Amino acid sequence: MTTDPRPLAVVTGGTRGIGLALSRRLVRLGHRTVALYHSDKDAAHAAADAHGLHVLRADVADSDSVREAARHVLAEYGTPRVLVNNAGINIDRPFLELTPADWQRVLDTNLSGPFHLTQALAPAMLAADGGTVVNVGATTGIRPRTNGANYAAAKAGLLQLTKCLALELAPRIRVNCLIPGMTETEELVTRFRLDDPQHRAAVLSEIPQRRIASPDDIADALEYLVGPLGGYVTGQKLIVDGGQFMW
Repeated sequence: MTTDPRPLAVVTGGTRGIGLALSRRLVRLGHRTVALYHSDKDAAHAAADAHGLHVLRADVADSDSVREAARHVLAEYGTPRVLVNNAGINIDRPFLELTPADWQRVLDTNLSGPFHLTQALAPAMLAADGGTVVNVGATTGIRPRTNGANYAAAKAGLLQLTKCLALELAPRIRVNCLIPGMTETEELVTRFRLDDPQHRAAVLSEIPQRRIASPDDIADALEYLVGPLGGYVTGQKLIVDGGQFMW
């Protein structure tokens, strides 16, 4: 096990998009940061080299893989002070065209993954100095949309899981849900055709701040939730969307 005295953070889906911004911010805040990734080994190791991350492959949709990753983290790096359950996938289809596999894969990744990883790491966190868990949700977990019943249901479940864990793991572990709005990532630009000026203008017209978030805007919110200024905040959802929905 490492003897590095810096606090440890674990981020799932932590080598690309919003997850990479969260990992980078935790490193900047002085955390040793283990970023879990699923498939792109070369990109993960490039991110590790560029940003000072440790990377570990795991499939968060597979409970055995998640628990093996947790065992590896505890044995190799120690007990986390921060856990960020960020990994997620979309498989978008109309409800009547969703297959059982489409439904299950999205729930396994977006809801069961955070359950299994938090359950695997929380006992060590409770026995040590406590810490904080941040689940990364989605606006569709509150406001439904078409062609995403599996994703919306999983993210709605993640909100309630957040509240249950905040009750059961208190007072040593705080648990919150960070909900990004429209954020400038490669995946979102492709899904919402934001490289088309007309599509981008239509999206911006719905956002009072008149801009799309950068991944660093989301990392700013994470910094608040895991830091001392958020020390009395637990069981909450923090929506970072430029005022688009105002729930």
